[in-house]
Amino acid sequence: MKRFFMALLCCMMAFATSVMAQTKADDIVGTYKAVQNGVNSKVKIFKVAGGYRAQVIWVDNLKKEDGSIRTDEKNPDKSKRGVRADQIVLVDKVTFQDGEWTNGKIYDPTRGKTFKVCITFKDAKTLKVKGSWGPFSESVYWTKL
Repeated sequence: MKRFFMALLCCMMAFATSVMAQTKADDIVGTYKAVQNGVNSKVKIFKVAGGYRAQVIWVDNLKKEDGSIRTDEKNPDKSKRGVRADQIVLVDKVTFQDGEWTNGKIYDPTRGKTFKVCITFKDAKTLKVKGSWGPFSESVYWTKL
């Protein structure tokens, strides 16, 4: 009987540890304020099959001076150049391991370029989003709303 309770206790601890790890990975989920080249936007991070995705959901200057909607005109994939600026996927399929989200790519619509990405929390409400290409890297900070 004592062995049964010990085995049950071990199973419960393993389950609790797995649940806590999942909760930690999901801490990234939410809506963030992002500023890139002086332009304010809101980015939503959510869970998808295979990881997490960050997608623009609002941009400060959606309309151009002529009244037309801004699109992803610098995208190297011609089929995506018609995507509205407030619907662009910035980060796709990052996975959580050892306190950071990696193994994905970040897309910079201001340059039309894609980079490796590493995302960590700077503090409880600020994400450090670091894009890198070879030895070069650039970090931006997104604030949780």
